[in-house]
Amino acid sequence: MSKSGARDLASGLGGKINKEEVKSAVDEYEKYHGYYGGNEEARKSNYTDMVNKYYDLATSFYEYGWGESFHFAHRWNGESLRESIKRHEHFLALQLGLKPGMKVLDVGCGIGGPLREIARFSSTSVTGLNNNEYQMTRGKELNRLAGVSGTCDFVKADFMKMPFDDNTFDAVYAIEATCHAPDPVGCYKEIYRVLKPGQCFALYEWCITGHYDPNNATHKRIKDEIELGNGLPDIRSTRQCLQAVKDAGFEVVCDKDLAEDSPLPWYLPLDPSRFSLSSFRLTSVGRMITRTMVKALEYIGLAPQGSERVSNFLEKAAEGLVEGGKKEIFTPMYFFLARKPLSE
Repeated sequence: MSKSGARDLASGLGGKINKEEVKSAVDEYEKYHGYYGGNEEARKSNYTDMVNKYYDLATSFYEYGWGESFHFAHRWNGESLRESIKRHEHFLALQLGLKPGMKVLDVGCGIGGPLREIARFSSTSVTGLNNNEYQMTRGKELNRLAGVSGTCDFVKADFMKMPFDDNTFDAVYAIEATCHAPDPVGCYKEIYRVLKPGQCFALYEWCITGHYDPNNATHKRIKDEIELGNGLPDIRSTRQCLQAVKDAGFEVVCDKDLAEDSPLPWYLPLDPSRFSLSSFRLTSVGRMITRTMVKALEYIGLAPQGSERVSNFLEKAAEGLVEGGKKEIFTPMYFFLARKPLSE
């Protein structure tokens, strides 16, 4: 059900942005980022516009390369990328203790790949929160095709201002999504508010690690590349995120960087020195073919002007992610499980 060919990719490029305006949207998006001289405060104050532009521009590339779940995973030897992604999602469900009939919130749900997998795995009802119209439209269609529209739905809203009553959900999770928040404490406080007392919040967060040196020019360049290619206002440290969840009122049950003991590196699918038939589109050869194809589609008018530039900044992100992973200065899977106290 994911994007399967060149025409599928071309048809979604630009998302809900008018095809004639994609190039100017790329210009505006790039100017937010340090790699092009932008600054962190501008990214934070305009995060809604920046993140929406990013996902309108990048979603078709993600779905074409990754399928329906846009995230990395702890991975065992002999395990395919798709198998590891499913297990990574099941791990969250098990840590949350999900049971049939529970009402669950997926914060920053993308097109709903994890939402559908977790709902089927745990027999729960899952609501996906997303502020990007194109991703929600695509997610609803995928829900219909998967036959889960009765138990899975989407709500369009900003996760800094959720349209839910206090104490609504039995569990909340977020997978590599709250890294887009301009203020982690504010974001986690909203999650705390809508979660029922005594219940849990589980998260995979993008973070810089203790090995990151802000005075190291190479480290700074890598961080800028990851922020540019992934629509991030800033990448926070594991220490900052842990403190933020405490400041939001949660009790931390456990926390761990799952990248530290992953038998296979999380960045392996993007590593140009490795080759895989099962995830060919993510390999250096597969990405080169995609770049060439997008350039050709743009040239003949099937893809909007600016599509090749989106492909280029996503490629730059891939380079930054691999380098950040190899230097152990970045992780996409800092995990924590936190509980809202029964009484405040």
